Amino acid sequence: MLNRGAFPPPPPGGQPLPPPSNAALLPVVDDAVVSIRGLVKRFGSKMAVDGLNLDITRGSFFGLVGPNGAGKSTTLSMSTGLLKPDAGQITIAGLDVWANPTAVKQRIGVLPEDLRLFERLSGAELLHYLGRIRQLDSDETAERAAELLAVLGLTESAGTLVSDYSQGMRKKIGLAAALLHAPEVLFLDEPFESVDPVSARTIRTVLSRFTDSGATIVFSSHVMALVEDLCDHVGILHQGQLRAWGTTEQVRDGASLEDVFVKLVGAADIGEDSLGWLQPSPD
Repeated sequence: MLNRGAFPPPPPGGQPLPPPSNAALLPVVDDAVVSIRGLVKRFGSKMAVDGLNLDITRGSFFGLVGPNGAGKSTTLSMSTGLLKPDAGQITIAGLDVWANPTAVKQRIGVLPEDLRLFERLSGAELLHYLGRIRQLDSDETAERAAELLAVLGLTESAGTLVSDYSQGMRKKIGLAAALLHAPEVLFLDEPFESVDPVSARTIRTVLSRFTDSGATIVFSSHVMALVEDLCDHVGILHQGQLRAWGTTEQVRDGASLEDVFVKLVGAADIGEDSLGWLQPSPD
C-alpha cells in the first residue's frame, strides 16, 4: 500500500517550509536514524527538492529512487553536509547535520556519485591517510584497511596508484574509505554505476553484511530491479517530492517496483507512428 498521508504536503507554489515550526508539527519516528523535515533546495528558478519529509529507520536498507533530475543526489548531498539547504532540517542519530557537522560526519560514511579521490596515492596509502584523518591509530587503520582490501578484492592492487584504478576498482576503494571508520549510516549515490558484474556482486555482498550488523544504508539509484532486490524500504522521489514510501513490499503492493515507479512518475507516450523511419528499407 502506498503511503501518501503520513506528512502534510508542502504549501502551494513550493514555498520553503520554516524548519522549527514544520519540525514541531510532524510526527516523530522513535527508531529513525535519519529524519528530514521540510527540506527545500532551489537552483535558480528550478525547484530541486520541494518540502521533503522523510524518516529512515535504524538498521534499514533504504532505496531512494527517481528519474534523472528528481532530486536524489541533491537530497543526499544536503543530508551529508555537502550542500546547504535553502530551508528545512536534517538530523542523523539525533544530531542536526548543519548545527553539528563534525559530530555527524563521525557517524556517517559517504560514497558520492561524483567520486573524487587522492589520485597520486595507492589504495593502501589512501585508506591509511583517511584512517588517520578519522583519528584511528595506525595499527587499527592498517588492520581495517587490509581486511577491507581483501574483502573487496583489492589486495593485489593495494600498492597501485588510484589514478590507475578502473571504474569498478575506484568504486570499491571509495566504499572501503566510507566504511573504514565503521559508520552508523552509509550514504551511497549510484554505487553500481559503470561497475562490472563481478565488482557489483562483491559490493552487494559487503553492503548486505553491513546492514546485517545493524547499520543503516541510504542508497540512491534509478535502477528499479537493483533496488527491489537489495532494499527493505524504498521512497519514490519525483520533481523534488516524495510520491510514495514504506517497506518495499508496501510500495510494490503486489506489482513490480518498476511498474509502480512508472505509474507514479509517468512515462512519455510513444505513438505508433513515431520513429517509423527506423523500419528497414525493402530490398
